[in-house]
Amino acid sequence: MTIVSAFLVPGSPLPQLRGDVPGWHQFQLAMQQAGAALRDSRPDVVLVYSTQWFSVLDEIWLTRRRSQDIHVDENWHEFGELPYDLYSDVDLANACIDACRAQGTPARGADYEAFPIDTGTIVACTALGIGDESLPLVVASNNLYYNGEATEKLGAIAARCALEQGKRVAIIGVGGLSGSVFTRHIEPADDHIVKPEEDQWNRTILGLIEAGNLAALKEQLPLYIKQARVDMGFKHFSWLLGALNGQFKGAKVHHYGALYGSGAAVVEFVL
Repeated sequence: MTIVSAFLVPGSPLPQLRGDVPGWHQFQLAMQQAGAALRDSRPDVVLVYSTQWFSVLDEIWLTRRRSQDIHVDENWHEFGELPYDLYSDVDLANACIDACRAQGTPARGADYEAFPIDTGTIVACTALGIGDESLPLVVASNNLYYNGEATEKLGAIAARCALEQGKRVAIIGVGGLSGSVFTRHIEPADDHIVKPEEDQWNRTILGLIEAGNLAALKEQLPLYIKQARVDMGFKHFSWLLGALNGQFKGAKVHHYGALYGSGAAVVEFVL
């Protein structure tokens, strides 16, 4: 097994549903660039963690071979529908469940028709062009009781199970950056990061990620997560770190900007 690529991408549906908005269109283009880079890395499977797939009791893994439906986002329903048709690597997902249980983490699979796939997973997979039969997924839930350290262990489990099956792997962490959003209506063309201090924090952390400065990241992340109200405590980044064994050389930010006031970025890691 080789981890051949890794990406941090937003889970907001706005770029996909409203690509006519110039700022959001830039995210659409960045996702296309990231998707091309991912496919060029020739993975056998993509390991996906989305902050928007909530679980509470157990760690849930998607074990349905094919998930096909039309999704309507709970926040942006007025902008349209999100059709999807995604395939899972069921053997690898079940191996992840067994590995979780072996280390004392309650885990189970989700395998039934019309299971509600979350917006973040749908948006990431359709925008990146992954999840068909030739490039299946392993999708892990965001257990709301797990912190960053526990989520890092999940990423490590998934990567280790892929290693045991001899598979080339791409890693995707789906989520945002700063978490403040506009609480009033704005014109989409006027979108920007709500708070200047959150914008500065986002840029600082992205700069450290680009530079591969892991020591400074570890020092700054707790303060960043707190002061910028980062999406789900940046657990999607923890997932990536776990899968990458805490190591990467740097990164390329394809795009950074605002999604209705919150921060988001499309980041390709250098491994």
